[in-house]
Amino acid sequence: MLKNWGAAIFVGAALTSTTAVGALAQPLPGTVSTEVRMKLERDAKLSVTETVHVPDGKTVKRTVPLRLAVGNGLERQYQVVDARVEGKGSASVGDDKFTTTFEGGQATLTYTVVGAVAPVGDALEVRWQVAGGWDTELDKVAVSFSAPDSPTSVNCLAGPVGSSQPCTSADLADGKGVRAQEIKLGAGERVDVAIGLSAGVVPPNAVVVEQSGLAAAFALTPVSGAALGGLLVLLLGGVALLWYLRGRDAAALASEVGAVSVLVRDQNNRVAFASPDGVLPGQVGTVVDEHVDVVDVTATVIDLAVRNYLWITEVDGHDWQIVRRNPADASLSGYEKAVYEALLPQGVDAVTVAELRSRRIDLARVRDELYADVVEKRWFVRRPDAERNLFWWVGIAIAVLGLAATVVLALTIGNALFGLAVAVGGVALAFGARSMPARTKRGSELLVHVRGLRGYLHGVTPDDIPEADRELVFSRSLPYAVVLGETEGWLTKFGQQDLYWYGNASDFRRSFPAFLGALDGVLAQAGHLRSLRT
Repeated sequence: MLKNWGAAIFVGAALTSTTAVGALAQPLPGTVSTEVRMKLERDAKLSVTETVHVPDGKTVKRTVPLRLAVGNGLERQYQVVDARVEGKGSASVGDDKFTTTFEGGQATLTYTVVGAVAPVGDALEVRWQVAGGWDTELDKVAVSFSAPDSPTSVNCLAGPVGSSQPCTSADLADGKGVRAQEIKLGAGERVDVAIGLSAGVVPPNAVVVEQSGLAAAFALTPVSGAALGGLLVLLLGGVALLWYLRGRDAAALASEVGAVSVLVRDQNNRVAFASPDGVLPGQVGTVVDEHVDVVDVTATVIDLAVRNYLWITEVDGHDWQIVRRNPADASLSGYEKAVYEALLPQGVDAVTVAELRSRRIDLARVRDELYADVVEKRWFVRRPDAERNLFWWVGIAIAVLGLAATVVLALTIGNALFGLAVAVGGVALAFGARSMPARTKRGSELLVHVRGLRGYLHGVTPDDIPEADRELVFSRSLPYAVVLGETEGWLTKFGQQDLYWYGNASDFRRSFPAFLGALDGVLAQAGHLRSLRT
């Protein structure tokens, strides 16, 4: 079918070939060919006779649609009547298509087309697809046409549906009719002929109707086009916003960063450790990957011990005991208090890792407090987990509503593309939810400081720290090394330490990593947090 030709818009521009079509040559042996003779009656009906040649032992089929899209949600409708075949073959009309089948030998098909004549400006145009829908290659298609008056133009197109390739030849046959020919027409290709006539030769009988079925429901209309355009604008706007926000983070992660200065001297000229922007170990991991992970809580436990709220000691049987040293006070953040109370609830002053494993502690409050904390510190605008979930469910809801609207519109007023556009937007929002938690400018700046903190952990040496301050600086830095995955290097660099917060370790470099692994396992059992350890 040639979808760009319409009932009243197909311009019958003459395509006149200088090559005249002589007497129709005999078909080549072993090939399929057809000779189509059309005669326009005075009542505007088009009588068609097709002589089809099929090699012996072969069966071919042709299916011609009788509804032709002409744009703007309209279709041109043809009617075929009185179809019959003389010879080995059959013809049937139904479901808006005309189907013929031919077996080996020569057969003659006759039928009448109603709706082939359309007004075009102040003239008429006769249009019919003389060949198309064949399931085999045609060696030749020969066409002739006659009418009550001499034709004024002929336009013959051949080849794939929708192409504008002219036929091998087409002319007005000395002004008395039309002759056209196409050599080697591929399977599924068509020959579409439009012939111009003067106004008044016959009455026009073309029928143009609104598209029906799914094709009409999903046709591109001004309304559905506006919806698709709006969706495109929203998607591009969302991409631009994410590019800006995530680009800021990408720049922070890609820029060259040296070690930050985290060693400061107090009023007594003692060297101490001060984290950038006051960030705590548990906060570091959450800001970096936007999730509260097991390692964030483990690092917090170590930090609480370093700050004399807890005491950790190795006990017999490769176990460790966590002891209450000082009560939780106002100096602790909300999530630190939650960690403290999860390990040592009211009335419990000491607990072993083995006991924690059997207790299955609840870390839901820890997770919620830590997410709330990074928002309070203005590193995020909203809780990362809540924002991910919000956009996920909103996206799913929009997609479901869009699909429902698509079905309703397809079955009622059309413009189903509008609903489909909404559904696609919802799916895009749901899948984009993972990228929604955007850090604030302050949060992006903290990423740079965290990279500098990692540089400090890599670059500092024991000789950079006075011996009197070395234990405290090592201890205060250790929770950050834990959360940033630098534990092994930090322990190797500083060697064996006698620590004020960790007891009974004959070999701290061996004992401490084992404690971290055991505590990680216990915390992971709670099921509220991601575990990043393999």
